[in-house]
Amino acid sequence: MRILAGKAALLRVDELANRGSKLADLEPGVRKIVEDVHRNGDRALRAYAEKWDGLDRANGLRVADSELKAAWNAASPELRRAVGTALQNIRRFCEWQKPREWRRTAGGISLGQVVRPLDSVGCYVPGGRHPLVSTLMMTVVPAQVAGVRNIRVVSPNPGAEVFAAAYKLGVQDFFRVGGAQAIAALAYGTETIPRVDKIVGPGNQFVTVAKKLVSFDCAIDFLAGPTEVVIVSHSGRAQFIASDLVAQAEHDPEAVPVFITSSKRLAENVNRFVEEQASDNPTARKAASRKGAILIADTKRDAMAWANRIAPEHITVDAKDVPSVQHAGSIFVGGYSAQAAGDYASGPNHVLPTGGSARFRGGLTVLDFVKIMTVQELSERGLQRIGKTVAYLAEAEGLRAHARSIRVRCPNA
Repeated sequence: MRILAGKAALLRVDELANRGSKLADLEPGVRKIVEDVHRNGDRALRAYAEKWDGLDRANGLRVADSELKAAWNAASPELRRAVGTALQNIRRFCEWQKPREWRRTAGGISLGQVVRPLDSVGCYVPGGRHPLVSTLMMTVVPAQVAGVRNIRVVSPNPGAEVFAAAYKLGVQDFFRVGGAQAIAALAYGTETIPRVDKIVGPGNQFVTVAKKLVSFDCAIDFLAGPTEVVIVSHSGRAQFIASDLVAQAEHDPEAVPVFITSSKRLAENVNRFVEEQASDNPTARKAASRKGAILIADTKRDAMAWANRIAPEHITVDAKDVPSVQHAGSIFVGGYSAQAAGDYASGPNHVLPTGGSARFRGGLTVLDFVKIMTVQELSERGLQRIGKTVAYLAEAEGLRAHARSIRVRCPNA
């Protein structure tokens, strides 16, 4: 990783703060795929799945329940225990996170909110370098806790571990397709895959572009890019810090691992451990050399300001710095809060905003799977209390029928 200080560090912060997503070149090709699946349904979907997802012609697009059950039965006791523990923790956190209905009444006006789940969601589970059992859990569990009835999972080349976890989760609709074609199928529906109201989950660049293209017709969570990690520390354990940087870097050669400190000595020690720990991990080594950086700030305050400008997916800070974190997908506090714990089993979601979008939203939550609808009930006395205000504002806007709808009920308004 490059160690940068002074103007060089500031330039790198500027680059990271303006990184965004550069996917425009992919849009024409992805648009063709999306439109093809929209028009031709299963025929187009299957052709792409056989071409890019390795779908065997003998297999259907839908994964049979018996196949999921067989994977669970064949799973090792260790995998079963790990999945069970992770699910318990994720589900408990989602229950804590779930919004509540409420109602308040005063002066003849009763106001409140009701919470209703979405009817259907599509969960995208990447199937590239690794079988992402964790992403299956992180997308399906909050939907279940929210009360979504129809949860459809799509994944290219899903492994036996993913099938086993899907069985444990009780997934009813699992399809072995991925890429832009799977996003199009979820957004518009095919003969085999019914359309959904919302698509969630991370994917590669083609998946991200497809989500962008269908977002006017189907809701999405957000546009996810390569993994990002920022760690801010001035006296932490170099080996711990390096391990988190390497852990997140191994997701993708385009991952962005960044360490910010005011200590030159700590910076050098962290860099040494990163080189050691990434030596046998080609993906992490490439990400660290291409996108990684160690930034030396003049002050602790500058270090925190740089982190907030970057608005990373993951951030690790000391406990005293938590109030200063303004922009991040998920916050990890202290040396023992390994970011990998959040990736799998501590409870909070690991589907997090990237590319600077942590400036305006956090990670996936139960709130992504519900609608919060306001409720209002006014008695005659309650309407009389605000009638003149409503009528006056309506007439100020030139909306006379609005004012009339009040005065027909309250002639003195």
